[in-house]
Amino acid sequence: MEIYILCAFAFLAGFIDSVVGGGGLVQIPAFFVLYPTLSVPNIIGSNRIASAVGTSVAAWNYARTVRIPWKTVLFAGICAAAFSYGGATVQSMLPSTVLKPIILVLIIVIAIYTYRKKDFGQKEAFRIDPEKLPYWAAGIGAAAGFYNGFVGPGTGSLLVFGFVSVIGYNFLTSSAISKIVNVISDASSLVFFLANKYVLFHLALPIMVFNVAGSYTGSRMAVLRGNSFIRRIFLVVVVGIVLRFAWDVVMSFRH
Repeated sequence: MEIYILCAFAFLAGFIDSVVGGGGLVQIPAFFVLYPTLSVPNIIGSNRIASAVGTSVAAWNYARTVRIPWKTVLFAGICAAAFSYGGATVQSMLPSTVLKPIILVLIIVIAIYTYRKKDFGQKEAFRIDPEKLPYWAAGIGAAAGFYNGFVGPGTGSLLVFGFVSVIGYNFLTSSAISKIVNVISDASSLVFFLANKYVLFHLALPIMVFNVAGSYTGSRMAVLRGNSFIRRIFLVVVVGIVLRFAWDVVMSFRH
């Protein structure tokens, strides 16, 4: 029964992740609840191979129908992969109680800003000089990559927000960019999990199939429904991230 429930969550996670990111907020907690005896590396590794393949399908789906600014993808992807390692290093050195309250406040600000600004991400309005765009893309990738290494869930949503708010892409283009950047970042960490045999294929392969199905469905719907649909899903996911962080912060202070 556990694997069937996990597959259902994998489909939902793939759907959400393909639209605005944040699928890990659904799938990782479900994995921990359904398989409490597994080690953390086993759960993260098994989930990572499923989410990486699902994200690749979403990225391919976007690339077929959305004009991708590949220079932005390249600079953001390289920096995200590099700074993800740095984030993981800092996580091992600092207690999460130091940075998590700060991150919680930042994400609440993002949610309020997106909700109040109704036209946010509905059309492209570049705020950056084209010659400086790669550097800003690198900065967004570095910040999101560091967050990915330090915390993890919600990285795709932060990438989307960064590309919309800082550079001025619309939600659809930003979602397409973030999917490809996520694939680059996930691939680097997946090598580690596979090399150390943390991936449990009897769990990873079934949830991969459902994650791919959810990713394909979500990315297709995002392309068909457009920016307003993505904005609504983005707000729902960001609220989920806020609740998750609020819970983590409260629990850390109680302990």
